[in-house]
Amino acid sequence: MKTKSIVVFFSLFLCSLIVYSQEAVVASPNPDALFTSKDKKLNRNKQVAYHIVKDLLECNHWELADKYIAEGYIQHNPNAASGRDAVVKFFVELLKVTPTPIPQKMKTKVVSVVAEGDLVTVAYVKEEKDTKHSGQKYTTTWFDQWRIVDGKAIEHWDGALKMM
Repeated sequence: MKTKSIVVFFSLFLCSLIVYSQEAVVASPNPDALFTSKDKKLNRNKQVAYHIVKDLLECNHWELADKYIAEGYIQHNPNAASGRDAVVKFFVELLKVTPTPIPQKMKTKVVSVVAEGDLVTVAYVKEEKDTKHSGQKYTTTWFDQWRIVDGKAIEHWDGALKMM
C-alpha cells in the first residue's frame, strides 16, 4: 500500500511538472517592424498579412477585405468556407464582430513573421485558461499562414479546430 501511495505521489508530481514547466510565450515589443523585409516581394507580401491581421482580424473592418483577400480565397480553417465573401460572412454574420478604429500601430501580440516565396506565417501569443487543473492562465502559440499572389491572400491555414 505504501509503495502504491509513493507511485501515485510521484506520478502526480511529474504531471504537475509537465503542466507547470512551460515558459511563457512572449510577444515582440514592436510587432509592426516584423512585417517588413528588404526584399521587395517579401515586404509586399508581409504588408498584405499585416493589414489582414490589423485591419481585418484585430479591428474587424471586413468591408476592406477586397483590398487584401482574393475573391477565390481558399480557406483551410474548418469553421469558414472558401471564398472571400464566405470568410467575410463568417466574421460579420456568424461571429458578429464589430469594427473598431484602426490604430496607427498594431495591438495584436505577435511573436514572429516569416516570409518565404509566396507564403507569410504569423505566430501570435495566445492566452488560454487551464480549465482541467488550476484555472490559471497560460500562454501558447497560435499561427496564421497565407499564400499571397499579386498583392492578395489567395489561401489560408491556421490551427483552428471545429467550433462546438
